Amino acid sequence: MSWKQSGPTILCLVMVATACGAEDPTAAESSPQVFSEVPAVIDPDARYLVYLHGAIIETQGVRPTHPRFGVYEYQEILEVLAGHGFIVISEARPAGTDGTAYAATVADQVRALITGRVPPEHITVVGFSKGGGIAITTSSMLANGRLNFVFMGACGPWLDSRPEIVPRGRLLALREASDDLVGTCEGLFARSAGESDREEITVTLGGGHGAFYRPRAEWIEPVVEWASVE
Repeated sequence: MSWKQSGPTILCLVMVATACGAEDPTAAESSPQVFSEVPAVIDPDARYLVYLHGAIIETQGVRPTHPRFGVYEYQEILEVLAGHGFIVISEARPAGTDGTAYAATVADQVRALITGRVPPEHITVVGFSKGGGIAITTSSMLANGRLNFVFMGACGPWLDSRPEIVPRGRLLALREASDDLVGTCEGLFARSAGESDREEITVTLGGGHGAFYRPRAEWIEPVVEWASVE
């Protein structure tokens, strides 16, 4: 599956942005704990969380509405994660972003944090849908077993054509039981079995793929717990 594929497969959703009126991407930086890139001053004692959004934001802006799944509350998700004590890094990607190239950008962000003396255990990359695919690829690129990753609604047939992707790190997968667009991450985890913590959680919020469009406690809490490991 291509990450730029259009159509009903939401993992790679690209919707036409004409009258949608994409909002200013810098709107994601409304909180002093939320940044669109690695902060100029890195606090080695802080915990950092990189959040990678779904593809709909690339074309509809930072508060898009899907006809089936409703409003994607991207800004609210960032604020809630920051409210749990993380310094959140998240950029509203431009339309048509290449997933592999962007994974290299995220890998560079993580390396910058490590260079700034942030322990890898205090860095978590969280991705939903297309963002989850980017997070998976980033974990393979970095190959650091001490980093934390969360893949939400991300595993699907596209991985069959990418056997070179071998995830590394502490890996948590989250999927909604009613989501008919993605599958289990068991096969992905098997590529690097025995290398670190692996866990998959199925939540039952309803709403299919859109279950992760809003900051629901049922998925926020596992993410926060996973990112808070000592």
